[in-house]
Amino acid sequence: MSNNSNPVEVAVIRGDGIGIEVTDVTLSIVDKAVSLAGADAVSYAFIKAGAGYYRDTGQDIEEGGEERAGEADAIFLGAIGLPSIRSEDGTEISPHLRLRDRYQLYAGIRPVKAYPNAPQRLADPRAEAIDFVILRESTEGLFYSAAVHGRSEVIGDTEVRDTLRITRATTEKLHKFAFQLAQKRIARGKRGRVTCVDKANVFTSMAFFRSIFDEVKADFPDIETGYNYVDAQALDLVRRPWDFDVMVMENMFGDILSDLAGGLVGGMGMAACAEIGDDTGLFQPAHGSAPDIMGQDKANPLAAVLSGALMLDYLAEKCSQLELSKAAGLIERAVEMGFEQNRLRPMEFGGDMGTKAMHTTLKDLLGEAKASMDV
Repeated sequence: MSNNSNPVEVAVIRGDGIGIEVTDVTLSIVDKAVSLAGADAVSYAFIKAGAGYYRDTGQDIEEGGEERAGEADAIFLGAIGLPSIRSEDGTEISPHLRLRDRYQLYAGIRPVKAYPNAPQRLADPRAEAIDFVILRESTEGLFYSAAVHGRSEVIGDTEVRDTLRITRATTEKLHKFAFQLAQKRIARGKRGRVTCVDKANVFTSMAFFRSIFDEVKADFPDIETGYNYVDAQALDLVRRPWDFDVMVMENMFGDILSDLAGGLVGGMGMAACAEIGDDTGLFQPAHGSAPDIMGQDKANPLAAVLSGALMLDYLAEKCSQLELSKAAGLIERAVEMGFEQNRLRPMEFGGDMGTKAMHTTLKDLLGEAKASMDV
């Protein structure tokens, strides 16, 4: 862990496709926000990994890369994967899943927020107020088998079994994280309600997940709670998403519902992501590498940039450098101002601004956000 006498270090995996482009924009925006906030510059340790690296070397991450990632104060990942490149078993190249497992990054935070002048897929005017968080457990659940090769049980050419794993130790930490997140959101004027999303009416593992939620909520009597089966939650995210604040759930459920939620506020180009463990955190846009538009100046960098803001908030607390939280606030305010003033118009939404134009405008908006917050 860094302290005030040492520079904060971020391990950076640019990855594949548009991951490279959006990472470069994000680091530039982070650097400017940090400077405007009066914080010490963040240092970067670049690590080669991804499908392209696997194609060239036969390894999905450079030698010692996993260890170096864990030694940094945080990890930033662009995007990994190319459709034409697969492991021998046919699965995608996914060293990031192994990083989740190795460093037990159990708390997957997926904020979902509606912005003015961004596409709103729901006609109800209350959709303008969508502002919630999907908290996805990121190391267990049905992804437990996918994190490390060999965990799936392959029975000849007739059957494959993947294990859904729920443990008390991880689930207790996840639910406690959910309630603490709700407390932070209440302090910022949000509702702070925590909804347990599961399938406890069918699966013993999910009933166990819910029972631990009930145990943990007893320690947070001032936080409002609710329950929803995952299929009902999918329905409610379409018919009344404004009623939710923090939703906590198993890994696969979170993977699916966070994509659905991203669609409510424009698309995956707005889908920021943080994956937090006890010792480190990984931050990445939730979208893929989109190789069909790589190098064409079409990628929307906002999911990555907003993930960078989440990273700065995390580093501020971890490294006791409050100026980094101010930098995170500058990025968030710059994005809000950009949409309020209709100055951020990504091509993803049918706008006229490519990656480079979005980058230039965001840098201008950061300065304006600083001026407005100093008044």
